[in-house]
Amino acid sequence: MSCEDVAITNVDWATMNGIFLPRQRKGKAARFWKEWMTPLEKVTAVKNEVVGWFQKTPITIGTRLQLFTDDELIDRINGATLTMHHPEPRELALEFDQPWEAGVSYYVTVWKENDTYRMFYRSSPDDDSEMTGYAESPDGIHWKRPSLGLYSFRGSSENNIVWVGESESRESHNFSPFLDANPLVNSQERYKAIGGMPPVAFSSYDGIHWKKMGPVALMKEEDMENLMTFDSQNIVFWDNLRKEYMAYFRVWIGGVRSIAHTSSKDFITWEPSELIKIENAPIEQLYTNNVIPYFRSPEIYFSFPMRYVQHREGASDTLFMTSRDGIHFRRPSLDAFIRPGRDMENWSDHSNGTSWGFVPTADDELSLYVVKHYTQNSSAHLRRFTIRTDGFTSMRAPYEGGEFVTKPLVFSGSQLVINAATSAAGSVQVEIQDIYGQPIQKYTLEDSQPFYGDEIERVVTW
Repeated sequence: MSCEDVAITNVDWATMNGIFLPRQRKGKAARFWKEWMTPLEKVTAVKNEVVGWFQKTPITIGTRLQLFTDDELIDRINGATLTMHHPEPRELALEFDQPWEAGVSYYVTVWKENDTYRMFYRSSPDDDSEMTGYAESPDGIHWKRPSLGLYSFRGSSENNIVWVGESESRESHNFSPFLDANPLVNSQERYKAIGGMPPVAFSSYDGIHWKKMGPVALMKEEDMENLMTFDSQNIVFWDNLRKEYMAYFRVWIGGVRSIAHTSSKDFITWEPSELIKIENAPIEQLYTNNVIPYFRSPEIYFSFPMRYVQHREGASDTLFMTSRDGIHFRRPSLDAFIRPGRDMENWSDHSNGTSWGFVPTADDELSLYVVKHYTQNSSAHLRRFTIRTDGFTSMRAPYEGGEFVTKPLVFSGSQLVINAATSAAGSVQVEIQDIYGQPIQKYTLEDSQPFYGDEIERVVTW
């Protein structure tokens, strides 16, 4: 792919250069060597190129959306860079201004279910009690607290509280629900959650009326470094690709807040836990994990951990990581995904943590929700942030231009669709090559019609 002054986020259906086809082209070896090389160097160059192509195992992608979040699909890059993008702040989604809420309301979970957006969060007034609040929205922008009448707070049941639980185990401190996508799930337990220290499992038939299931042994007690191991938003979800439940939770390793994971086929018996691997990053205090399969490309896992900078009075921000297996993670950039910004109230500890989950709020945008002004009783709130659909990262080229080539790919689609944005002077062109790196007739760079503009789904033409 050749591009100038452009950001390319993803491709869909058929994917780009290096598509594996059983096609041999003779007489093209000159591409692999230079005139100034010696005869032996020319032979070696040709051999290395051809052997290199044969050693590359083709990646079967079917018609699945492919994101440029790592180098998994990339063979080589020249002049382009893999770039992480930052979400934009929007309006306030929820002010924590009710009597049963205060400055330390936190640990938000959000998803879209049919035509309703649903939100759960820790509600914590200034008397150190904790409960779980619930909000709904028709569009992911305007949120309301329904009056549920389930629990009394200071003599009134006119509130949105869905769980209180035992204060000793702090069940509402980090109550994190999920919609169980297991096809064999009991309809009375379609909604599940974990919460507490150590964690307890909960179930519900509607997400409003909850009952306790019992302890969840995510980790052996003797392996816990201290009792604060689970003092964070711990996550469980059904993984449709792995056909099992995945759990991610906070652990302490030598005084450092880290992330561990485990799995279960039945939500009852859990495998021995182990640390996730973060391959290209320094050791930092990761307070939360917020791991979730990306719903538009579920073979890729996203993680939005809150980084806690302890020696700076707990100043916090959110990072972005990706994984292909849910165990080995990479950070596309060591920069923060969400920064505190110029508002000094956001430099308090634990501010700037994101919701677990993000939702489509338009055809071209996703929304996530960020806790701001944490610990500030008079102004703590949840703010909506938006990012381009699939636009967490992109392959970006400067004005001078750049190109990248994918590894050999096997696909079953009939079109190539890209998500791309250019400047007024920029453009994108695509060439399809055979396994030897030679252009396929009628799909060369010269045949490719340059695209300029800004589209989420642009069909490439030749």
